[in-house]
Amino acid sequence: MPAITADDITALPHIPLPAPDATQRRILSITTAPHGLEGEGFPVRRAFAGADPRHLDPFVHLDQMGEVEYAPGEPKGTPWHPHRGFETVTYMIDGTFQHQDSNGGGGLITNGDTQWMTAGRGILHIERPPEALIASGGLFHGFQLWVNLPAAEKWTPPRYQDIRANKVSLVTTYDGGTLLRVIAGEVAGHEGPGVTHTPISMAHATLSPGARMVLPWPRDFNALVYVLSGRGTVGPDARPVAGGQLAVFGDGDVITVTADQQQESRAPHLDVLLLGGRPIREPVAWYGPFVMNTHAEIAQALADYQAGKLGVIPADHIGN
Repeated sequence: MPAITADDITALPHIPLPAPDATQRRILSITTAPHGLEGEGFPVRRAFAGADPRHLDPFVHLDQMGEVEYAPGEPKGTPWHPHRGFETVTYMIDGTFQHQDSNGGGGLITNGDTQWMTAGRGILHIERPPEALIASGGLFHGFQLWVNLPAAEKWTPPRYQDIRANKVSLVTTYDGGTLLRVIAGEVAGHEGPGVTHTPISMAHATLSPGARMVLPWPRDFNALVYVLSGRGTVGPDARPVAGGQLAVFGDGDVITVTADQQQESRAPHLDVLLLGGRPIREPVAWYGPFVMNTHAEIAQALADYQAGKLGVIPADHIGN
């Protein structure tokens, strides 16, 4: 699991232990993501399936893409499709993905890179492996997160951010046992490069065997930990978790994740995705690629898409 790493983790800024009187967030639920297919048929795990949507706000959807080793000719992506009312965040851990949208955004992302697309009032886009990877095959692993926009910002102009791996903030914990990659928002005062409409924090953490990650977390944010690989425990009660599971934390000031001392050879560390955000607390109407507040707005989005108002596929487009 390459992403971005540090030659000497001990030389990174350290996050101190929270104050002794800080309140530990207890675990509300642990769910296991089912397997599915997305786009043209690439495998995903539906990370939020089974979790209470009230605890996910402002996040709407999370897919772990892969981890899969494609044979030549097998890599797949998505065809051109519309979005309105939210932001898509695509983070590539292994492999390469190509993006293009009707607003002029796009490019290639590979190990540790992120593409952040604000759909806002409407956009068309496509995501697929580049032709060279389709021909050769190879490892493919990443995730896509959907971040809701409040009603007042659903009609914001579309925006694209290309976040390179070497731009994320690298920090470690008090004991030097965890590498944290802060992609967006803030973790313990360390800010990531992603610019968000909705206040959130997003980080990818790699815990060495036996390491304990204790992080201060804003009280007005929810707190989610999705296990990408490895085994460990979460919360003050040390609830066991493993790859493909989502832990939802309750209220408090601190989240705790601990890696098991013994890990499997194919997953020698505990890798987790950390998510937190300020709940929007507005009605959600979600239909396919549209996330709005009312069913009438969904119907309008469908009509606008059919009328060509969400964008035009560029003449130099990728894909068919």
